[in-house]
Amino acid sequence: MQSSNARPRGSGGDAESSAENHDGHDVASTEASAGVRYDDPWYDALASGWGETGGDGTSVGPAATARAEREGRDAAAADVYLEVQRSAAFQEVRSRYRRFVVPAGIGFFAWYVAYVVAATSAPGLMARPVAGAVNVAMLAGLGQFLTTFLLTWAYARHARLRRDRAALELRWDTQELTRTARGGASS
Repeated sequence: MQSSNARPRGSGGDAESSAENHDGHDVASTEASAGVRYDDPWYDALASGWGETGGDGTSVGPAATARAEREGRDAAAADVYLEVQRSAAFQEVRSRYRRFVVPAGIGFFAWYVAYVVAATSAPGLMARPVAGAVNVAMLAGLGQFLTTFLLTWAYARHARLRRDRAALELRWDTQELTRTARGGASS
């Protein structure tokens, strides 16, 4: 079997096989430092424009300047996101989210733990028949499913009525600020 640089791979019988060439040196880094280039058929160096180096290890072409410009724009965009995160509108959206999720999560977790504890520690109570073959454990188990669906509905309703509009306004403002920070046109 041949590798992409036309050298035989691990034939097993020669001294250069991968199984026998473990003297503590990385073959790939040795070849790279010697100027041998690994030809990857999926990597088009001319089209990518990133990471090309000359023979002396310095960057070639406009890749370095383009990278610096992009990093400058990205830093400006990152500042926009930090500014939005510190804004009163964002803090209000997060506060509304927490005011719903924390009590609802604690309540649901307590209800779940109560169900599990009752099922393990009070089997007599859970086995008590309610109507025919339906007992307390079956009703509590079905109540877990019902509670999950009710909590999902309540969360979606709360988000729609109390957070979505403010979050959408924040998103539009953030996109506009990011566009102007990156040098794009403002409408």
